[in-house]
Formats: sequence, C-alpha cells, structure tokens
Amino acid sequence: MTWELPVSLTVGGKGQPIHADFRDVLEVIRRLNEEEQHGQVRVYVAMSLFYTRFDTIPENCYQEAAERMADFIAAGEEPDGRPHPKTIDWVQDRALIISDLNRVAGREVRTLPFVHWWTFVAWFNAIGDGQLATVVAIREKRRKGKKLSDWEREFYREHRSSIDFRTRYTQEELDERERLKKLLGE
Repeated sequence: MTWELPVSLTVGGKGQPIHADFRDVLEVIRRLNEEEQHGQVRVYVAMSLFYTRFDTIPENCYQEAAERMADFIAAGEEPDGRPHPKTIDWVQDRALIISDLNRVAGREVRTLPFVHWWTFVAWFNAIGDGQLATVVAIREKRRKGKKLSDWEREFYREHRSSIDFRTRYTQEELDERERLKKLLGE
C-alpha cells in the first residue's frame, strides 16, 4: 500500500486519470450493484464513469481496467477471496453513514469540493460506535439467528425500516406489479 492518494491508475502500461472523489466512487458502486443490468454492462458503465478518459482505453485492456478499478475501490486492501454477507447498503444507509462520517471528520464532508475515496474509507473505518454500528450489529445478529438484547429488540421495532434491507425491483418487475394492480382494480 502506498502513502499517496492516487488520481490515476496504470492500465495497459499507461496512466489513466480517474474520478477519485468519494461521490464519484459511490456512484460507480451503485452502478455496479444495479441488478437490472447484465454484469458486463454494469462493469462497462462503471468503468466509463470511473476513468476520465475511458474512451482511450483499448478494449483488450478492459479486464485489467476493471481489476484496477476494483483494487482502487477496495482502498488498497487485499480481498480475502471469500464472499461476505451484505451488512451495508450504500444507498439505503447513506443518512446514517454521512451522519457518523461527519462526526469522525469533524465537518460536513458533503460540502468539501473533493474528498479522495481512500480518505472517505479511512473516515468510514474510524466510525466506531454510532447509529450505523448499531444497525449493522443488529443486522448481523438477525442474519446469524442470534438473540437480540431487550434494547436491541426495542431499537429494531422502532427502526425496522432502516435495519431491514429494502427489496429493489427492476423496472420490469415494477411494470408487472402495476399491471397486476390494474387487473385487480387497485
């Protein structure tokens, strides 16, 4: 791991400038998680958003470009290769994340003109105790079938919509639901 904050990555032996601001990377992550798109389309769209001059990357370097992008998003950490259960939804949890992140950073980070993704991840990893940690802990206990303490059960009852992951429907599924509602007269 380097001490510098990279703003370009080497792809095909050439430096490729990237959008390294946390807002840009969160949009890349959102696009990578769009289930209604085919996997290759998601990666292509994500790379086109991530690399500022994506049009200059030769097609035969797309695999390398995708790998470099994934390495960057991992903030220089080596993945252990094991799948991990989902504990955070960057879209659903954004209010909790930004609230705790602001506390760690000591300022409203969204007003800063640029915050490098790796800085954002460092602040995120320093969150510690807070609402987000409580939500994640309850999610984990529920996922593992562990008993919630009295206060956790009460917190869950009061904040269930924030704790349970929301189902995201594709546009086709939403259209089908609307069609069925009309058939049923709703």
